[in-house]
Amino acid sequence: MTELTAGAKAPGFELAGADGPVRLSDFAGKTLVIYFYPKDDTSGCTKEAQEFSALSGEFAAAGAIVLGVSKDTVASHGKFIAKYDLKVPLGSDPEGSVVEAYGAWVEKSMYGRKYMGIERSTFLIGAEGEIRRIWRKVKVPGHATEVLKAAQGL
Repeated sequence: MTELTAGAKAPGFELAGADGPVRLSDFAGKTLVIYFYPKDDTSGCTKEAQEFSALSGEFAAAGAIVLGVSKDTVASHGKFIAKYDLKVPLGSDPEGSVVEAYGAWVEKSMYGRKYMGIERSTFLIGAEGEIRRIWRKVKVPGHATEVLKAAQGL
């Protein structure tokens, strides 16, 4: 798989969402922020979803839609959204095909053990479906604000 870069066409996708399928084509003509995260209801992922939710009005004002994606089920996403009153939609990618298409499925290491998992990463996709900016190995504090500034700059 080739590494995605800014300026490249965003890979098309179809994810399961709370209200049915979510496709890249649904966002044609709009700015999309798609962020990949490892697991619902874990500390870092919860904080990231809360930060994007807190700024959801500002993203909307900038003409941007935020979509979180993990391999968790739609049911898990529903519980996660309800528990924390999240304001961003979440897409379910149980097979990991979208996670892989965006290069977010990577080898990780914890306590010397290597395993495959989702790398916290974010993609800013322009109205024409082109990748405008990529953040890899995201550190959560302040990330949503940085993405918002980039979206406002489009």
